[in-house]
Amino acid sequence: MTATSALPENAGRHCHNAINPFHSTHYFAPEFPAELAKLGLENRSAAYFAARGAAMGAVGPGTISATFYNFNHELIAQHVPHIWSVTSPEAVLEARLRAVDVSLRRLLGDEAVASPEMATAAKLALRATEACTRHARPLYAAHADLPVPEAPHLAYWHAATLLREHRGDGHLMALLDAGLDGLEALVSHVATGRGMSYKGIMATRGWAEEDWAAARERLRERGILDAEGELTEAGVQLRENLETATDRLDRAPYEHLGAEGVARLSELAAGFTTAAMNAGAFPAALFGKG
Repeated sequence: MTATSALPENAGRHCHNAINPFHSTHYFAPEFPAELAKLGLENRSAAYFAARGAAMGAVGPGTISATFYNFNHELIAQHVPHIWSVTSPEAVLEARLRAVDVSLRRLLGDEAVASPEMATAAKLALRATEACTRHARPLYAAHADLPVPEAPHLAYWHAATLLREHRGDGHLMALLDAGLDGLEALVSHVATGRGMSYKGIMATRGWAEEDWAAARERLRERGILDAEGELTEAGVQLRENLETATDRLDRAPYEHLGAEGVARLSELAAGFTTAAMNAGAFPAALFGKG
């Protein structure tokens, strides 16, 4: 498939927004902690740092902090590099894929994971990844070195992972350019009313309430938040500028796929993501502004 027409505005962003949750389902699936616990990683944070970081090898806490960006380094250092004395990156990657396989079969059903639509989604998403670039994108580059699984649902999940990390690496560039540290990025993002909630972030990112309050004050001093912690007009513009910059850094895979391919992939991705969410893939408290 080749590009035949210009992409509609924000088509790549919309496609990513449909694909990204599909990648993330396993982090909230009971199969994930169960598989990692078999390797000796019973703490949920340790399992997450190991699973997402394993493609980079047995890296230290500095590398995890640099690439994950919005986690408290002190939380990371509690578990890394200790996790690599318990198990190996290779074993973690195998356990992660097993968890993905079982959880997706549970959420979607065996018929859906083996469907022609899943095979088409995998083909389109993998086609898009052909235009992703490794330079200055450590999480994408590490995952790009992993083999593509044979099963259609796992191939699609793998491609979704590549597209997610490619955009994510670019987003960190945009955050740095905007002068937002990891916690300020989280605070301003929660103020948009989209994505993870305050409760969800505080339960997973390792920050204390005083850290959050200090970040809000810094953003108020910059005119990004108002006295109530809501985005100001300048804050709204900043967040939109961040997404626009991220779109620009992430446009290559979607331009490569072309307008028709992006539209079809977006349609398929939305269907699979919606089905997974309807099956309870994510806890209700994870999202919202509260």
